[in-house]
Amino acid sequence: MAPLDTTIDDRPVRLAVRDHGGRGTPVLLLHGLGGTLLAWDAVAPLLTGAHRVVAMDLRGHGLSGDGPWEWEAVLDDMQEVIDHFGLAAPLVVGHSLGGMVAVRWALRHPDGPGIVNLDGLRSAETAPRHYAGIDHEELGVLLGELKAVFDAQAEAMERPLPEAHAAMHPQRALRTTDEGVFLRPDAALARRIRDDPHFQDGVAAVADIRCPALFVLATADLPGLPGRVGELMPALRAGIRRDLSELTADRPHLRVLELAAGHTMVDEQPEQIARAVLDFGAQNPRPRR
Repeated sequence: MAPLDTTIDDRPVRLAVRDHGGRGTPVLLLHGLGGTLLAWDAVAPLLTGAHRVVAMDLRGHGLSGDGPWEWEAVLDDMQEVIDHFGLAAPLVVGHSLGGMVAVRWALRHPDGPGIVNLDGLRSAETAPRHYAGIDHEELGVLLGELKAVFDAQAEAMERPLPEAHAAMHPQRALRTTDEGVFLRPDAALARRIRDDPHFQDGVAAVADIRCPALFVLATADLPGLPGRVGELMPALRAGIRRDLSELTADRPHLRVLELAAGHTMVDEQPEQIARAVLDFGAQNPRPRR
């Protein structure tokens, strides 16, 4: 069946949802920061043979409404979608920011069927101790460059997009005001997420996950990173791999898969992402109620 778009309006924050159909264990898909439910359009059809698949725009993103970024409130948004579609106990799959939300969902639902976290454990901008294999002095210089890049992006978000730049984004990811066209989320929400401790590091919370979980890690850099910022990325990945391996070593319900892709793995490797979700769902059937 063709995907069906729905808006859930009878709540404080409007929620935009795309129902991809399918039969089997339900799956709820969560996009990354600055993304929309469109991110899953290539992956979702590959899942519907075994799953009922639904994707949503997170609050402040896409066609969903605005609201403060509070993790518990975002989990309540998810619950509203689940209840609206009668999804019962879904497998939650999240990329980047969506993966961080999935971790919080796992903590709330220790008896659930599980989560798949797609490269959503740490922001590139995190504490120095979270990078591995790089000289301390050099790390300080590179972190300064990274902060300058993110600061410049944050400043740019305060201003309307030039027409040529706006045309590069799907209409769903934009908001139009009397002042011009802006990206969603707005600068204030993006700043709130950027500064949030769980966004900067979600690895520590993994130790408290009781349901099955799969963590898919990128092995390649994003292309086109400015200046020397790209030199930080191998150190970031090495730190995640180091710290995650310590947490998963004696927890067989937590698994790690490294994928030959960058952070944009959902776009780069939709077939491999779908296969990872399908394999995980088959290995971890929904618990009996």
